[in-house]
Amino acid sequence: MWALKLYNCELCGSNFVSCTALRYHFQQKHFGKVHCKKCGQEVPGDKLQDHSKSIPHRSTMETHKLNWVNLEERNIMHKATKISKSCRMCCRHFGTILSRENHERQEHHFTANKRAQMSTGFSPHNMLECKGSQELQRFADKKIHPASGSQRAACVAEIDAFLQLIQGCFPVPISRVIQGGSYVKGTDTQGCSEIDIVLLSDVFGSVKHSKKQLREGLEALRENLKRTSQGNRILMGTRTSLSLRFNYLCTESLHSHSFEIMAYYDVLGPTPSTDLKLHLYRKLYLCNDSDEAQLCALALLPYQVDFIKASIVRVKELIRLMIHWFKTSFANPTEENKFRRLPSSYAVELLTIHIWERAEKPLFFSLVQGMRAVLKLLVRYAEIDIVWHSHYHRKFPIFVKVNQKHTRPFILDPVNPTVNVCDTCNAWDEVAHVARCSLLKPLFSRVRAEPPWLFTSDW
Repeated sequence: MWALKLYNCELCGSNFVSCTALRYHFQQKHFGKVHCKKCGQEVPGDKLQDHSKSIPHRSTMETHKLNWVNLEERNIMHKATKISKSCRMCCRHFGTILSRENHERQEHHFTANKRAQMSTGFSPHNMLECKGSQELQRFADKKIHPASGSQRAACVAEIDAFLQLIQGCFPVPISRVIQGGSYVKGTDTQGCSEIDIVLLSDVFGSVKHSKKQLREGLEALRENLKRTSQGNRILMGTRTSLSLRFNYLCTESLHSHSFEIMAYYDVLGPTPSTDLKLHLYRKLYLCNDSDEAQLCALALLPYQVDFIKASIVRVKELIRLMIHWFKTSFANPTEENKFRRLPSSYAVELLTIHIWERAEKPLFFSLVQGMRAVLKLLVRYAEIDIVWHSHYHRKFPIFVKVNQKHTRPFILDPVNPTVNVCDTCNAWDEVAHVARCSLLKPLFSRVRAEPPWLFTSDW
């Protein structure tokens, strides 16, 4: 039997059985439209100027005052935004990754040499210069691990007090608070502490998911926090439609925490039934509004946190090392490639846990061997295909449909079968290049796979 030839639209990825059908689709959906360089959306050419004026100005923040310098790239761990199919240079969106890569080569001359120049940026005296496991451990204890003892206790007390202040400044009554981020999961580092706060209120359930009410509530919180005695320790980030982002300076240890605050109503409640969770999965799968899907997915944040927290202490050490590697091994984006997005910290956590599971979950292991295994897999990113079934069955219809259509790399959120967390990155080829260069550094010089990491010998 002859295979049916399909004609693919490079702009949106839709398939058609004839060239005529593809031409008709283009005329109806894309003809006369141009891509806005600020937001990546298609808009009529004669309305581009008015559309550009309607987009809020993205002002540059004085992030050099704080330790956390990537406030603009805070990870949103909920609804995947298909960033993987957007251009690194102009943020134009495509239907397939192949068409996006063709565009980057043809329009921006993004060659292999250019990619190498724009991706690699090893910081001086980084951990890859360590020679052996003992030196790496000393480096991690001094430079990567968060404060401990009385200093950590003071930080925890201060953050708890600040969370109470946030709740008091919110303009409507709060029924429940959900917390997430690396600070809560125990994977934070000295220079990278994320705290995600979800304020749940019954008020938002009675306004039929009005995003206007949510924005007004977060804007009121923003202004109220600035007027408090803690206002001079808060550096507000660029406004977004669904969240409030800022850095908070912790005076006890003179470091900062990156906050992201969102609000919604309690979709699942504190103790949801299995049927209620399955109903939420169906709602997320069928939802056409990405904002609403992201808000509904907030209810799954506690399960994401529990999945990471369940890892042993040694795995969390390895996660910290990998997050630090991402922070210190890549060149900072320039004006030319400002739309480049690296994998989220959540994707790094899941990838590291998967590697540990591949090694049959050893309680004690070499961090050098663990890092080497993760980097080896990143080099072969096109083969990444990771799925867990602790929250949904293999025959669950939504999982089956998502799994049939997935593209690689593929890491399915262990608590949300509708989201591939790899979709938040559009630079996996750069990740592979930097991982390949890292494996040539002194830390991995002459290192060979040892039990239980022998499965990496073929990589």
